[in-house]
Amino acid sequence: MTMPADLEKDALRLREAMAKALAQDGALVDPAWRRALETVPRHRFVPGFYLPAVERDRHGLTVWEPVTAARDHGRWLAAAYSDATLITQFGGDEPDWTQPAVRHGGAPTSSSTLPSLVVRMWADAEVAEGQTVLEIGTGTGYSTALACERLGSVDITSIEVDPHRLETAAHALYGCGYTPTLAVADGLYGYWPEAKFDRIVAACSFRAVPPALLAQARPGGKILLTLSGWLYGYARVLLTVAEDGTADGRLLGGTVSFMPARTHAPPAFGNPAHWAVGPDAKARTSRHSPERISAATDEAFHLRFLAQSAVPDAQMTTVGDVVHLIDVVTGSAATLTPDDGVWQVREGGPVKLWTCVEHVLDAYDAAGRPGPETFTLHVYDAGQHLRHPKIPDLRLLRN
Repeated sequence: MTMPADLEKDALRLREAMAKALAQDGALVDPAWRRALETVPRHRFVPGFYLPAVERDRHGLTVWEPVTAARDHGRWLAAAYSDATLITQFGGDEPDWTQPAVRHGGAPTSSSTLPSLVVRMWADAEVAEGQTVLEIGTGTGYSTALACERLGSVDITSIEVDPHRLETAAHALYGCGYTPTLAVADGLYGYWPEAKFDRIVAACSFRAVPPALLAQARPGGKILLTLSGWLYGYARVLLTVAEDGTADGRLLGGTVSFMPARTHAPPAFGNPAHWAVGPDAKARTSRHSPERISAATDEAFHLRFLAQSAVPDAQMTTVGDVVHLIDVVTGSAATLTPDDGVWQVREGGPVKLWTCVEHVLDAYDAAGRPGPETFTLHVYDAGQHLRHPKIPDLRLLRN
């Protein structure tokens, strides 16, 4: 077992090994970011975290095992320098890391993002020395520390909605000699006291681009954020803000997901049985299987985002063999039931949820199944529209 007395030496060795491995895999190409990874002591920012057990419990829930230096020093240090996301909080409740308990299931609400993604986000945002930067979602403070190491602390502002999370991150940052501007604030509204910014980078996801962020970016400034929704479709976009306050940008590739901003998290929808479509609703054969948007594939990941752009208030859940789409805003619902190799769909309410999804899938197929990089996002007073030369505009939520 690694002894605490050797901690800093072992941590340095593990940091260098992690950076080397990421560079060899092509995930780390900028020498300056590599030096930052080799310098910032991630273990200082994650005194405790959860890792999933190999087996689920008897109810099918993920078993989350707490990991701390006191419980298993070697496992804790090795995980801290792995290219993995480390879950640090569930349901907004801060754990007691002196007596952590095993968890069964639950919704993660804070984490230390995997180092390769942190560096990728900063690089994709095209941050450079001398720029003023707003980071939304301080979390553990590790990504903030990397930015401070690479760019210097003076121009970095980082905000976090959870005051306890920010306090813990501040202790770690200041303890390592980093002094960015920190504040408890909701990322939906940015942070006016330090505006305007050359770069805004969000480590959480939003259902639509918050108007405050456009207003707080300088003309020519860039905003990198992840768009998400209640179907758990995600897309990253890099926007450039114009003189008139509008913004345009192209979707970025990859299958990156972030926890939603807490005010954009999906609402509880109750018992799916209460959303059953009425008996008068006529069944028809669906043109597409729901697996097209639910499968664990890159294409389904992309299609979930496109589909939820058409039905932004819909949620999807499966009970037995039946797939339910539920819209708590309009009261609409749809059910898809497997029937001898096809799916029977029944819809009720003012919005024909699955019909809207089918239209998107039809247009996507007719366009040749284009990847995310072929779509652009336009944000202006009239709304937020996702555009593709061969697919009709998809309107995101009202801004």
